[in-house]
Amino acid sequence: MEKPDLTSNLKRYFGFSSFKGQQEAVINSLLDGNDTFVLMPTGGGKSLCYQLPALLMDGTAIVLSPLIALMKNQVDAMRQVSEDDGIAHYLNSSLTRQQVDDVKADIQSGRTKLLYVAPESLNKEETKDFLRNVKISFYAVDEAHCISEWGHDFRPEYRRIRPMIHDIGRAPIIALTATATDKVRRDIKKSLGILKSNDFVSSFNRPNLYYEVRPKTKSIDKDIVRFILQHSGKSGIVYCLSRKKVEQLAEILRANNINAKAYHAGMDTAERNQTQDDFIMERIDVIVATIAFGMGIDKPDVRFVIHYDIPKSLEGYYQETGRAGRDGGEGLCVAFYSPKDLIKLKKFMEGKPVSEQDIGNQLLAETKAYVESSVCRRRLLLHYFGEEYTEDNCHRCDNCLHPHKQIDGSRELRMVLGAIQGVKGKFKVNHIVNIVMGVESEEIISHCHELLPEFAAGQNHEAPYWNAIIRQGILAGYIEKEVENYGLLKVTRAGRKFLVSQETFCFVENNEFGDYDPEPEDACGVVDESLLKMLRDLRRKRAQVLGIPPYVIFQDVSMEAMATVYPVSVAELQNIPGVGLGKAQRYGNEFCELIKRHCEENDIERPLDLRVRTVVAKSKLKVSIIQKVDRKLDFEDIADGLGIGFDELLDEMDAIVYSGTKLDINYYLAKVMDDDYMLDIYDYFHDESETDRLSVAVKNLGPEYEERDIRLVRIKFLSEQAN
Repeated sequence: MEKPDLTSNLKRYFGFSSFKGQQEAVINSLLDGNDTFVLMPTGGGKSLCYQLPALLMDGTAIVLSPLIALMKNQVDAMRQVSEDDGIAHYLNSSLTRQQVDDVKADIQSGRTKLLYVAPESLNKEETKDFLRNVKISFYAVDEAHCISEWGHDFRPEYRRIRPMIHDIGRAPIIALTATATDKVRRDIKKSLGILKSNDFVSSFNRPNLYYEVRPKTKSIDKDIVRFILQHSGKSGIVYCLSRKKVEQLAEILRANNINAKAYHAGMDTAERNQTQDDFIMERIDVIVATIAFGMGIDKPDVRFVIHYDIPKSLEGYYQETGRAGRDGGEGLCVAFYSPKDLIKLKKFMEGKPVSEQDIGNQLLAETKAYVESSVCRRRLLLHYFGEEYTEDNCHRCDNCLHPHKQIDGSRELRMVLGAIQGVKGKFKVNHIVNIVMGVESEEIISHCHELLPEFAAGQNHEAPYWNAIIRQGILAGYIEKEVENYGLLKVTRAGRKFLVSQETFCFVENNEFGDYDPEPEDACGVVDESLLKMLRDLRRKRAQVLGIPPYVIFQDVSMEAMATVYPVSVAELQNIPGVGLGKAQRYGNEFCELIKRHCEENDIERPLDLRVRTVVAKSKLKVSIIQKVDRKLDFEDIADGLGIGFDELLDEMDAIVYSGTKLDINYYLAKVMDDDYMLDIYDYFHDESETDRLSVAVKNLGPEYEERDIRLVRIKFLSEQAN
């Protein structure tokens, strides 16, 4: 059969005058009936490699795709290139029985050239029975890295694709992915039975992308708000690890007039689809998402991708950042990192099979090396995917724009190479680092590695220093890390030559990232002592008028926060620890006026932080407690029903009343203590005490009063007097 004119058909269907990269060669391979493997970075035009041949070949192409949202997006795009909506369909769990019948009718009539289907749907006997009677032009396995356990999004059902194809009927297979190391590529081809495929591997370098890693601090939410406001009106994606953080951050962005929505797998299908459409159609600017969003989303003008949490693998990081700048324009990729992130990711793997944990830990080690390194980030990424980047400076990453000082590490590298040879290339990075640092671990002693000449020869340096030596020794070609073989280190031919030469080896030390503790940041900083004194005077006067202790109005920690960040409105006051809406509205105006006047009289420039609005966290637990108290349930029943201890329940109640919400607990107090006993404690807080501290109350009231009873009466007192 004579081959169609690809260029004219490209123009006819997609409006392009020429192919990009290896697209034409890939399409010709498929038209010739060959199994084909395509490794092409995000934005390289993978989809067209199977979409155009599907339009030109007899029959229907089966496209295996991992996400319903991705299928919908691809089908919508294909329907734009034809006057017939039946040209592309998807089969998945979102369709009604009637819709499924309509799809099958279009396929049988020959109208449908592309059928998108998830592996789970393809594996159904009903689907296989139907497709056995359909002329299939070829099978396209999109996001093929999902096949491999070493890929960043492994899905067991992808392993069953080959048997499914065997059940339905053989046709050429094209596997496509944007991220795959050599190990993953071999795994994909073996699983699909296409070991003799024509392979097309494009460069992983995306020159238009800028890579940066920033330390994650207490002010990360505000840092992200500022970044997005600096790029106002541009499309962007913020990736978070948890659904809860996705929801919280999306709310914070909206509070700061950023047109943003949340996206995660916990939302219903209709809401997810609507959010995705809103993003593509530019009705919203920013998506805050878990990694459930973005696979194959064809939006060329995403200008920034922010990682709130570091991903669990470099494949995942590369694919997610690859959604920026697909049109070749600006693409800013900023990741926030704290060592605690890695600890959290490791905890997620607990309970999984040992082999899976081992793979996961090795992938995490590669991610850690990337984020902490001071070497060109582009060079690190490309090396991970088996590609060499030879430029000294890419000018498009934080490390290249702000290079660290080079240090002579020749002696230390020879030490490391000697240790690797001494253990016969059978151990990983941490073991080698422990040897040169002189750590007498159980593993080192059991293998007698403390007898090696390199043992403790580098004890004057810490582990990060040695990790940098090893990582940069790998980049320089002196050391090989066998990722698929448990990450064992080997000395290369160049490394053996270096050992006996006079060559020098220069390296840069890793960036340092400290842990952060995500506590309320407004409670820390430099306190304006003169303002704090005035605020306390105002609090005391207000308390005298009301006949209540000063701490009932605002606690000391709240006062100190006010004297640090200078809130001048009731809305800003609600961002202060311990100040809820009730307290802010009841007492806030006088305090805000005082702060505003103080700032004007002393030419104080308020921190930029306050221009970034935070939102009050909505605790389902607190709401539930308030509702149950309103229904007058016993506290013991409330605690049992919520799965918490009694003291934990009281902690939550303390937080509720301190923030300004009223809790009427008189019904419970009447059951558990007599009136005189309760009034003694109440009067203590009202008339005698200048502090609400429990330890002081216990000491002053004496041993005949139980600490738990004092806590209960304090809740009643604060609720009635402060709220």
